[in-house]
Amino acid sequence: MWRALCKYCIPLATATSLAFAQGPALHAPSTVSAGSPFTVSAGGQGKAAFYLLGPAHVSKRTIELGQDISIRGEEVTASGAYQAVACDSNGCTSAIVQVLPSWPARLSFLLHPSRVPVSAPKAVNATALVFDRFRNTVIAPAKVDFRLSLAGEKVTTRTVQTVRGVASFQMDARPKQGALEVVASLGETAEPRVIQQVASEACRLRMTAVPGGGTVKLQTDPIRDCAGNPLPDGTIVSFTKTDNAGRSTVDTPIKKERASAQFGVSGPARISVACGVVSGNEISIGGRQ
Repeated sequence: MWRALCKYCIPLATATSLAFAQGPALHAPSTVSAGSPFTVSAGGQGKAAFYLLGPAHVSKRTIELGQDISIRGEEVTASGAYQAVACDSNGCTSAIVQVLPSWPARLSFLLHPSRVPVSAPKAVNATALVFDRFRNTVIAPAKVDFRLSLAGEKVTTRTVQTVRGVASFQMDARPKQGALEVVASLGETAEPRVIQQVASEACRLRMTAVPGGGTVKLQTDPIRDCAGNPLPDGTIVSFTKTDNAGRSTVDTPIKKERASAQFGVSGPARISVACGVVSGNEISIGGRQ
């Protein structure tokens, strides 16, 4: 394409508003909105070739000099610099039209991560990207509302102004587990996302023991985090026994907020319990508890 037009125009990177020889006088608006039709006027008489060169569109047509040239909105949907070029037997003239993004019409919304422990500081990250209806990033400042809701809590809203098309914020995870819904909205456009808040580390982990017949049965109290949220079923709890036979460990999942295990014992024994990095109480069998 450029080889075919090389004697008429130059790349957009070096063209601002330039003339070749004594081509027809060309007048175009300096800026237009994406998707908006506009006109270009070319002075003179007779016929000429007219080219419109843009980031995503190239067109050629024959025009009558002295008449307005209509540019359709669908020819300028991508934002960026467009070069209008008119050429007749005397030479060529060009003008630059800057196509700006249209009004905000679409949102792309990211909420990270998908799961987060309750009360974790600065753990929830929300980012919204603002586009016009042609998917051009809207650079002009716009305000995006973020509506946050968690079952049993008051709904709150944060308003963030975009910077070069991006609105983002960080927040602490709520102290209550459950599905935290965040809805980003701009005008009539709304994008919902959900992040699952889960219980944090176990807090005040404690077990009880029932010895008998050379064995000991162990069961924890309900396992919750420090905010009172029960740890989910399947979370692993480790019971460790040390006696005359040596040291052994049983890993067992939480079921209905509790974990249980059973050991055979040989002489006095010490048994401890842990969940993740949290240690609970220690029990002595055949000695003091």
